[in-house]
Amino acid sequence: MIDLYYWTTPNGHKITLFLEEVGLPYNVIPINIGKGDQFKPEFLKLAPNNRIPAIVDNDPATGDAPLSVFESGAILLYLAEKTGRLIPTDLHGRVEVLQWLFWQMGGLGPMAGQNHHFSQYAPEKIPYAIARYVNETGRLYAVMNQRLSDREFLAGDYSIADIASYPWIVPYEKQGQNLTDFPHLKRWFEAIQARPATVRAYAKADAFKNQTIDPTQARDLLFGQSAKTIQD
Repeated sequence: MIDLYYWTTPNGHKITLFLEEVGLPYNVIPINIGKGDQFKPEFLKLAPNNRIPAIVDNDPATGDAPLSVFESGAILLYLAEKTGRLIPTDLHGRVEVLQWLFWQMGGLGPMAGQNHHFSQYAPEKIPYAIARYVNETGRLYAVMNQRLSDREFLAGDYSIADIASYPWIVPYEKQGQNLTDFPHLKRWFEAIQARPATVRAYAKADAFKNQTIDPTQARDLLFGQSAKTIQD
């Protein structure tokens, strides 16, 4: 059984998408990041960067004590290797998947995240910052669109590379993007959106939608951290 420490963010959705796709049993432990659950000592033992998601595998392949993993990309890679699913076993196929997984982790996620921050959360609307990240998000969409022009998924077959990227495309309107500008990406997006595992994964998130939080408090918790937050 996998214990999944989760909230309804793109990075959280990555893991439910994988688990639903492969049918691996899991237990959701909600970490309400708008209320500060990510700073609780018991969670920090698993995720020292105070970010979701994290998992505990209570039945690792070694048969040893439960194993914890944090960082969504590391979790996807761990689970793919554990199950032998959604990552190729041949060298060339594996490298293709890992390139696009790391592309998402280092590019699409951070840039779209800054896009969200400056357009949705920042108390002061800074035109340069908004334009910078909206434009960079669009550039990354174009990279995906070009990649998908001659293949069904990012690395050939459906893989953890697609699972990592899809949740960051879901809020495309908030990112100032129009999928009709990226026809190959739009086709890919709609194909993943229709997968039964995707429907089930996003249905899991619905259970947490009514947990209201104070927007100002949430903004301070999410974006008001510094070195002092860790050192205290």
